[in-house]
Amino acid sequence: MTKNLTLAIDDDLLDKARVLAAMKRTTVNAMVRDFLTHEVERETSSATRMEMWNNQFKASDQNSQRRARRVSGEKPIFDREEFYEEVMRERGLL
Repeated sequence: MTKNLTLAIDDDLLDKARVLAAMKRTTVNAMVRDFLTHEVERETSSATRMEMWNNQFKASDQNSQRRARRVSGEKPIFDREEFYEEVMRERGLL
């Protein structure tokens, strides 16, 4: 369902937007709608990306705590190969 929206825009800006829309063979309405759609998708994907990274960091922290409990004097705290395997398993690639 589409809704009407009223915007207050400077006359000069509206004139330029109309010219630009005509050059693109579209309407100012479509340009505003496309702009808003793009912004919402960008923010949504940014939030999704941030959530993914937060989950990855949380899992890494949990795994590092597990590793720290079993570390001996000679075994390094960070094992790159082990971390790689954990990430690959979480992504379903192993």
